[in-house]
Amino acid sequence: MKRTPARICQLLFLALFLILFMQTEYRGRDEINAAVNTFFRVNPLVLFSYLLAAKSWSWLLLPALLMTLATLILGRFFCGWICPLGTILDLVSTRIRKTAPLRILQGNTKYWLLLPLLTASLFNLNVSGLFDPIAILLRGLTFLLHPLLGLVSRSGWVSLYGLIGERRDTLAPAYNLIRDNMLPFRDALYPLALLSGMILLAVIALERFETRTWCRTLCPLGTLLGWLARFSLLRRTPTGLCADCGVCRDICPTSFRQGHLDKEECVLCLDCQDGCPHGRISFRPKLTLKRAGPLRPERRVLLGGMAAGLMLAIPARFRSPEKESKLLRPPGVRSEDEFLKKCVRCGECMKVCLKNALYPAAYQAGLEGFYTPLLIPRLGYCEYNCTLCGQVCPTGAIPSLLVESKRREVIGKAVFDKNHCLPFARKIDCIVCEEHCPIPEKAIRSREVPTVGLDGLPRIVKEPYLVEDICNGCGICENVCPLESKAGIEVFAVKNRTPISYKPVRQPENQPVSQPENPYPS
Repeated sequence: MKRTPARICQLLFLALFLILFMQTEYRGRDEINAAVNTFFRVNPLVLFSYLLAAKSWSWLLLPALLMTLATLILGRFFCGWICPLGTILDLVSTRIRKTAPLRILQGNTKYWLLLPLLTASLFNLNVSGLFDPIAILLRGLTFLLHPLLGLVSRSGWVSLYGLIGERRDTLAPAYNLIRDNMLPFRDALYPLALLSGMILLAVIALERFETRTWCRTLCPLGTLLGWLARFSLLRRTPTGLCADCGVCRDICPTSFRQGHLDKEECVLCLDCQDGCPHGRISFRPKLTLKRAGPLRPERRVLLGGMAAGLMLAIPARFRSPEKESKLLRPPGVRSEDEFLKKCVRCGECMKVCLKNALYPAAYQAGLEGFYTPLLIPRLGYCEYNCTLCGQVCPTGAIPSLLVESKRREVIGKAVFDKNHCLPFARKIDCIVCEEHCPIPEKAIRSREVPTVGLDGLPRIVKEPYLVEDICNGCGICENVCPLESKAGIEVFAVKNRTPISYKPVRQPENQPVSQPENPYPS
């Protein structure tokens, strides 16, 4: 890899990406000041998809607007100077033996991916994050590689400690340094980890056919930037191959086809300028009133891509009412539709979740919700004082809230399953859910009720009940329920997610309280 200014800049941005990735983690602090979400906030694909789907503006995406303007002036420099996935492809490309390019990926393939994505966003289906290169890289790291690094490192250190015996204290500072700065805060297994790793590996494996095959033929972000670059002021001189030399064709990773510079694909890596044996090549701004060349996709591609986006948007938004009752979203999300329009599916919220409660949705939310975060209380719960997920969300799909405000946000409502809950089903005392409820006034309380035990003898049992008005659905009750597998209390999604008030009137212990409709009648 040549050390041109572009290459040095690539390595610096890749290092920055990895540093921010490691810091997007709970490191003993309640605030994350610098997160890897910065790369999404300068991403024009995220900007266009957000504007088309949400039909509103967010100041969080101002850097992406500036990047769009910079592309209109300078060209597609993001791909050749900043994109971390592009840098990884350049690093591995020279180590992979090339074969013939894939014919199926030639021509207008990339527009058949970008146009349906943007059209679907216009019809309120924002799934651009599934194909965004930064999201693909981040999901592969978050769901597979980083947890694997933590597992291997911790297991290795345990084995090493066993070998060196009493001298292990000398290695403790080194392990603490690695643990506090590189390893994940807690071990986590994600359901889509293998798929995320395979997608990232497939993008890298495309280098076998042609340098930057992904960037040339598929990447929707690169395609969008290439379209914007057609209007850029920065121009290469000469515009094509010299008659007496063809070195540019061999050096250029993307642009030269049939001896002509394709401005849409030029990533401004400057390899041609650095490698020109005659010193003829230069890149200079040139103001001209000449119209940009014709847009690459033909009319049938344009119309077909838009039709495909429309046909995708209609069935993909179907959600089963039965599954929708268990779609628990992170705190602060009040509208499922608005959340899906804004979520970029990056996985950052799941990475920082303190109690390992958030997981990527697979089939639960349909195609529209694929890879979006779901709270699964049986596996983890929303920590009462934690606001990390909102801090790292790049688009505000999960709002960043103060702790006091976050405590009042409603995720769902708990419901007792009287066929499983011990006081109801077996007539024995159990107040575990009440003891762990974090609400100051206790959303779960108990009262003494005379009943007849399973042995036929009368007894007094402490039966739990829910004060619905102050339950925020954090899921800790379902998480700590001592029953194996299915819990005796479950949290269900609700349509009304109005923040709760902490000024309830405490009801007499022996008076019934209103509860949401119980899906498990006794």
